Amino acid sequence: MDQPKLLWQPSTEFRDKSNLSGYRKWLAESKNISFVDYHALWIWSTEYIEAFWKSIWEYFDLEGSLEAIEICSRDSMPGVKWFEGTQLNYAREVFRNRNNEYPALIFASEKSSIVEISWTELIEKTASLQAHLEKAGLKSGDRVAAFLPNIPEAIISFLAVNSIGAIWSSCSPDFGLGAVTDRFTQIEPKILITVDGYQYAGKSYDKKDVINDLISKLPSLEQIIYIPYLDDSAYNFAVNTSQWESVISESKQSLKFSETGFSHPIWVLFSSGTTGVPKAITHSNGGIILEHLKYLSFHNNIKAGDRCFWYTTTGWMMWNYIIGSLLVKGTTVLYDGSPAYPDMNVLWKFAEQAKITHFGTSAGFVIANMKAATRPGNNFNLNQLISIGSTGSPLPPEGFDWLYKNVKSDLWVASISGGTDVCSAFVGGNPLLPVHSGEIQCRALGCKLEAFDDEGRSIINQVGEMVLTKPMPSMPIYFWGDENFAKYTESYFEMYPGIWRHGDWTMITERNGIIIYGRSDSTLNRGGVRIGTSEIYRAVDKVDEISDSLIICIENNVGDFYMPLFVTVRQGAKLDEILKNKIKTTIRSEYTPRHVPDEIIEITEVPYTISGKKVETPVKKILQGKPFEKILNKDALKNPAALDFFIEYAKKLKFHQ
Repeated sequence: MDQPKLLWQPSTEFRDKSNLSGYRKWLAESKNISFVDYHALWIWSTEYIEAFWKSIWEYFDLEGSLEAIEICSRDSMPGVKWFEGTQLNYAREVFRNRNNEYPALIFASEKSSIVEISWTELIEKTASLQAHLEKAGLKSGDRVAAFLPNIPEAIISFLAVNSIGAIWSSCSPDFGLGAVTDRFTQIEPKILITVDGYQYAGKSYDKKDVINDLISKLPSLEQIIYIPYLDDSAYNFAVNTSQWESVISESKQSLKFSETGFSHPIWVLFSSGTTGVPKAITHSNGGIILEHLKYLSFHNNIKAGDRCFWYTTTGWMMWNYIIGSLLVKGTTVLYDGSPAYPDMNVLWKFAEQAKITHFGTSAGFVIANMKAATRPGNNFNLNQLISIGSTGSPLPPEGFDWLYKNVKSDLWVASISGGTDVCSAFVGGNPLLPVHSGEIQCRALGCKLEAFDDEGRSIINQVGEMVLTKPMPSMPIYFWGDENFAKYTESYFEMYPGIWRHGDWTMITERNGIIIYGRSDSTLNRGGVRIGTSEIYRAVDKVDEISDSLIICIENNVGDFYMPLFVTVRQGAKLDEILKNKIKTTIRSEYTPRHVPDEIIEITEVPYTISGKKVETPVKKILQGKPFEKILNKDALKNPAALDFFIEYAKKLKFHQ
């Protein structure tokens, strides 16, 4: 295949001073193991997984002896046991890094300017909340649910809960009642920590009625901890309610840490829930510590004092992930609000003011900036900015090119892909390697990711199913309430027994880079030629008049294909025959005539999950004539009204009949 455009090369100094180079030197000096390049190191990390993960423990100097410890019970999946007999605590590892030189947290929102929270303040408030939680009877293994925006109180709450050995789970307050109920009822929380509402795009949304309805559905609740966010006045819910300010001023005791086993649950995250009750993905305390230390240090290259930001909410795993910057001596930077209010420059202005070092966002945000013709590099001082991370959907080559042209020429663009399933990335950045347009730099250490063809053979330079052929410690220990691993096995191991199928189309290039083509269950398979939906979106994104799009390909029972393209049109534009032909020509010239849509249909908005992903497969099933009530949970969507069009359109569609 053609060599993609080279966009960036790390300098010799950048490579030599990277954390990854430091780890390689440590391996050479302490283990007498040397590698000619990163790929050789990656091969070792995935072939000798016990030695690799033991080295991570030792390199980061985690507490406890490994002398009599079995690192990995077996290398077949699922059911692998890691580091049995060891004791770890995430919060303790975080507070090992307390210092007076750098802030622990930096925060801003639509309604407040930047504030810095010192390590001293963070530990004092965490200790006070810990004392209150213990007084309320919270014990190791109990669950705490949080209905909170991306604010410092959320991180304080998580650290206090974790320090006790209790299990955390959070939803963003923009979740509807059904979505949050579907999640929290599964884990039966003892305590709920909540705000009264949230602010987004300049508007306030009161959620007290939703919270009262939620409480009625959670009989396990014994206490509410209430954080006024929209209104400073006190409020009492139907369950025993404590006010945040009084809680964190109750006690000045020292922070204590519960000893928890490696496989003790740290939190319960949830799948999108678009096609049923969300899966309650439960991760281990030790697995997350090891994975986040490895990835954030080696693949994000976070160093002491670096200011690390990812635009996220508490309902997306990137919130849990970016907290990990505290594990590697970084400062966690938070923003609560819309990324486009009052305009598309708000986060770039924030990056300047907060002196952000590592800026994390989504491919959708980059594309939106392209459409809005913003020029952050010209309008803001981004001298501190070292890297930009992108995830959520594949970042197309045009997105890479735009970042280097309009943000900063000397910039490390680290596109990553992973998921809630491991609360990390399988593939992503590498401070030792160049950046090529449209290509993720590498497979992460310890992640034996391969592309499989239809016969289950590993392939290079061809598009195939993304699979993991070796286990990772941060894989879920189970789904909460999933006895006998039935849902767990169905989710990852049904297609290839003993091998994790992630559900993405991917290609491993001859450079050992990675290209992601979208979800394999929404592949555009037309006339025997398959392409990922991301390729169509890449082409449509080049049409300035189109603001968003959704492509679906369905097959009827006689083997015919119907592929409509649904588009939203920018203000001032009109979807006439001229614009339709422009879209078709762009797709035809970018790819093949086989994937020019049969129809181009205007819609008011594309449906998205709460975590910001296009709803492709459920829409496909709706258009196939399946009853949406059985295939889709509208409460799992950010904009459920967007589905109404497709439900009505399916009634008129004769193709599937």
